[in-house]
Amino acid sequence: MKTTHATRAEALDDTLSPLALKRVGIDTYRENVAYLHRECDLYRAEGFQALSKVEIRANGQRILASLNVVDDAAIVDCQQLGLSEDAFEALAVEEGHPVSVSQAEPPASIPALHRKLAGERLSRDDFRHIIRDIAELRYSKIELTAFVVGCDRGELDREEVFYLSDAMSRVGRRLDWHEHPVVDKHCIGGIPGNRTSMLVVPIVAAHGLLCPKTSSRAITSPSGTADTMEVLANVDLPFDVLGEIVRTHRGCLAWGGTSELSPADDVLISVERPLSIDSPGQMVASILSKKVAAGSSHLLLDIPVGPHAKVRSMPEARQLRRLFEFVAGRMGLTLDVVITDGSQPVGRGIGPVLEARDVMRVLTHHPEAPMDLRQKALRLAGRMLEFDPDVRGGAGFGIARDILDDGRAAEKMQAIIEAQGRRPFDPDNPPLAPHHFEVLAAADGVVTAIDSLTLARIARLAGAPKAAGAGVDLLRRIGDPVTRGQPLYRVHAAYRNELTFAHQSTERESGIAIGRAEAITRLNVEF
Repeated sequence: MKTTHATRAEALDDTLSPLALKRVGIDTYRENVAYLHRECDLYRAEGFQALSKVEIRANGQRILASLNVVDDAAIVDCQQLGLSEDAFEALAVEEGHPVSVSQAEPPASIPALHRKLAGERLSRDDFRHIIRDIAELRYSKIELTAFVVGCDRGELDREEVFYLSDAMSRVGRRLDWHEHPVVDKHCIGGIPGNRTSMLVVPIVAAHGLLCPKTSSRAITSPSGTADTMEVLANVDLPFDVLGEIVRTHRGCLAWGGTSELSPADDVLISVERPLSIDSPGQMVASILSKKVAAGSSHLLLDIPVGPHAKVRSMPEARQLRRLFEFVAGRMGLTLDVVITDGSQPVGRGIGPVLEARDVMRVLTHHPEAPMDLRQKALRLAGRMLEFDPDVRGGAGFGIARDILDDGRAAEKMQAIIEAQGRRPFDPDNPPLAPHHFEVLAAADGVVTAIDSLTLARIARLAGAPKAAGAGVDLLRRIGDPVTRGQPLYRVHAAYRNELTFAHQSTERESGIAIGRAEAITRLNVEF
């Protein structure tokens, strides 16, 4: 008779005292990690190895975790099992509760992973099995990395991208709003200050279309939509509360981290971002799986193109658009793709408070409202309004402009902010970080180029988004004339050491090029 890991663990449970659960205050970012002392009797009896997968059981609950072995009794002693913050939250039992530990069976989908690493084309069922195991946290970080690399650029054909997208959308929560259409908007990212969603949602909701917008927090950028909206209102809300807000106000602007929509995507992102891997196939699967799971029937997709954007050329943008359109069509999602100018940041602010200032100034027609943010938001909102069968093609822009100009968008935004839990904010006196310096023009001329990646890095060094009032306030744009000594942008930081880091970075590279007007390269985008 074959002895399994589970029966061995049950036999050991009869002879060894259970371990006491200890909460170890370590953020392992979407990975369950367990900690055992090297001299623990269970560690010796089971023959555990560091980084192996273990199964932890307590009070009818069960989780999988990667094992770390420690020698310091201050972390865990021989009678304790430690869990990282993510794992402790997932197990959902109190500290000190008795727990049992056994070796976990390897994921059943590992043979399919090996075939993908060998260059084989996987089936729809293969992707479903892999994604289910990933969502259930059965893959270690090493196995996740292998899957991400195996699916990197050029390794997935378009049918496989559909299989991956479909599998990701079917694991976790799937919403049904019981009406049609349900619209959403997404930008593939890479452009600082591009906070159009916070203008598009109230415009579209004021028109009457249902637009349940859940957004991400920043991982590598100075601010995400959720970070910026959090300056104005609470974004971390239970899903039943968000559902009521959407039904009442026709829209929301909330963090999607607790929605359990396409949970495998959140796990994969934890590996993709540190590796700086964002292949077209994985990008398509990540975006479309969450939109379909969220119950969207219509999606407007913004693909910015620019020398420092995620997409650098028009041929690359068109190729990506075709892939999005193919997969969206197979998933039953109506898609409208717009290719926009990503040659410089959108708006003036880069960082949560600065971006919230820009958004509220556009909504309230402030004389210093950034016109580029206003115009882009109106164009995107206009395209979304044309998802309404009662709106003629080409009429959306005018309707969006009327909704913004007559105050209906501002009124809708205030209603959404109130429903989500208002936070005090004055766009004329935003709560900026206290320390600042200005970067000055080194010569006379015109601004010929702005490196968005450099400005985003400077804003992060200054403390954004963790310090909401930190970031970069852009004072000049491409084509603006400057004289030597004029300020190009202002950097705000919460702490002096972060101010120093940002200042040192600007001395190496300011991110703004100054030259002759004829040196400016104009992008011919297909808005």
